[in-house]
Amino acid sequence: MPLPQEMRYVDLPSFGAPEVMTLARGPLPTPKPGEILVRVEAAGVNRPDVAQRQGNYPPPKDASPVLGLEIAGEVVALGEGVSDFKVGDKVCALANGGGYAEYCVVPTGQALPWPKGYDAVKAAAVPETFFTVWANLFQMAGLTEGESVLIHGGSSGIGTTAIQLAKAFGATVYTTAGSAEKCAACEKLGATKAINYKTGDFVEVVKAETGGKGVDVVLDMIGAGYFEKNLSVLAKDGCLSIIAFLGGAKAETVNLTPIMVKRLTVTGSTMRPRTAEEKRAIRDELVAQVWPLLEEGKVAPVIHSVMKIDDVVEAHRLMETSSHIGKIVMTVA
Repeated sequence: MPLPQEMRYVDLPSFGAPEVMTLARGPLPTPKPGEILVRVEAAGVNRPDVAQRQGNYPPPKDASPVLGLEIAGEVVALGEGVSDFKVGDKVCALANGGGYAEYCVVPTGQALPWPKGYDAVKAAAVPETFFTVWANLFQMAGLTEGESVLIHGGSSGIGTTAIQLAKAFGATVYTTAGSAEKCAACEKLGATKAINYKTGDFVEVVKAETGGKGVDVVLDMIGAGYFEKNLSVLAKDGCLSIIAFLGGAKAETVNLTPIMVKRLTVTGSTMRPRTAEEKRAIRDELVAQVWPLLEEGKVAPVIHSVMKIDDVVEAHRLMETSSHIGKIVMTVA
């Protein structure tokens, strides 16, 4: 079937509130060597999309300026030298940009087959959070079986993924969330204890739960607002892994002594600027170690809402309320 000359996509003519986004028409992207063109059936909505819309997360210079970092759909064209996918394959992918559109190009090293039994919506809810959690919680922070972890924002897409993966690989999980309903959802996913950060002190609760020891790893998306408390809640030789700054990026008048006394490691990363080779390495580990868990039903993306791409403004409004539990996905095709 010949490809159309134009596609619908979400345009961002200026930075600002959700209402700045509009639906527009434009030419299809062309896959470069090592890339595939995917007809997008569904696309995930993520915090980095919101940050980009606000003007706080610019895309890499060689990436599409169109919003959207994760997609699921069908391969419809191959760039030069592509041999690991063929036209007609169903894939989900971590995009460098361009996911809020009917067609999107992605490097082959960032594309994965749909887990068996998955549809487009479920497949589109996987890439961004699973890439992020695997890289930061397992590769960088080194979480292993028998250790303990505190995951902030447990009801978010990242949080629900991290809870399940940490539990599946034999860690004891503690988490924070902002309501009794969210805490119950986190415990249902496998958290030993979920702490309502609006009514309790997570440092006190975790230390009580661990006999004063603290946890081996903290996965944090708050940043400055929790920095000192995160150092306090870590056990000796523990690791703080920072993946976002929802509570600010500048921590002032912080007591750094625990880093030395407890031999702590503080690390962090963003996914989008990583090289294609780095992302491929993460992809390969996900296929080998996580895809079997998805296909066996031991781990699954938690989907809060499914909307149409026409309702992208509402999708971003929902994301900004933080009232959701799990992922927000838009259908495109």
